[in-house]
Amino acid sequence: MSRIEMIHAARARSANHVRQTPVLSSPFLDEIAGRRVLVKAECLQHTGSFKFRGGYSALSGLSDAQRAGGVIAYSSGNHAQGVALAARLHGVAAVIVMPSDAPRLKIENTRALGAEVVLYDRFGEDRDAIGQSLGTARGLTLIRPYDEPLVVAGQGTLGLELGPQLAEAGMTSGDVLVCCGGGGLTSGVALALAEVAPGLRVRPVEPVGFDDVRRSLMSGRIEGNAPEARSICDAIVTPGPGKLTFPIMQEHCGPGLAVPDEDALRAVALAFQRLKIVAEPGGAVALAAALFQADQLEGEAVAVVVTGGNVDGDVFAQALARL
Repeated sequence: MSRIEMIHAARARSANHVRQTPVLSSPFLDEIAGRRVLVKAECLQHTGSFKFRGGYSALSGLSDAQRAGGVIAYSSGNHAQGVALAARLHGVAAVIVMPSDAPRLKIENTRALGAEVVLYDRFGEDRDAIGQSLGTARGLTLIRPYDEPLVVAGQGTLGLELGPQLAEAGMTSGDVLVCCGGGGLTSGVALALAEVAPGLRVRPVEPVGFDDVRRSLMSGRIEGNAPEARSICDAIVTPGPGKLTFPIMQEHCGPGLAVPDEDALRAVALAFQRLKIVAEPGGAVALAAALFQADQLEGEAVAVVVTGGNVDGDVFAQALARL
């Protein structure tokens, strides 16, 4: 089965479970950006982020034997919740490995969805090694957050939705900005849009200091981030682009963009003020790039995916203080 066939199959399996999220706009945001800004509000997806798409695709695509044995995932929080809900819907036990400094809301929500949460030190321990060790010891199937074909297929369903939504809004060419960590959503959306809206160009957006995808696309090889790098955008702080996702982004994506934390917080505040949606900093970097890096974009309109809204109250308050 080809990658685009896998995306269509994921959409068919999830048709009665994944929510179609709206595309929003505001003349106030258009004025800041100097062009039309069309915002795909994926923060309104089940579990508050696009990750439910990939989680449901992965669980629904496993064999009966794999589901019976349970699953394990590692995540800073959004993939955790997506897998946890998908596992609950399928009656499957789930173990989630999460960094101890993940937002409290994400940890609590993951537990509330029925998953067992195992905490680790993001900067001193290897989550891949922990996940592999636990999975082997307990006979669990590992669902990676982005380097997993079924997950990429699920994230690609967003692109199948977005292409027709943008066409209806009069946008058939230009840049589509996607918040990017390991590249699962970015590569999935790029694959889907290549089929349903070939005039649109996907561009990954990352936090400054974690712009490994941007630099990797420039150099032509997978780049990592400095060990001392830190960002408020926890949802997209990853070691580097995935081995599966990077070649897809090389083939289908335009140049990447990097956003400072301050601009991400400003975008969170403006999303709330002008669109009446709640975004987390990592879910708002694409909007920040549309608003504050207009000279780096092409076209009379730009599309943006606000990828998640699972933000702790203190961080949200910091953002609103920018208004």
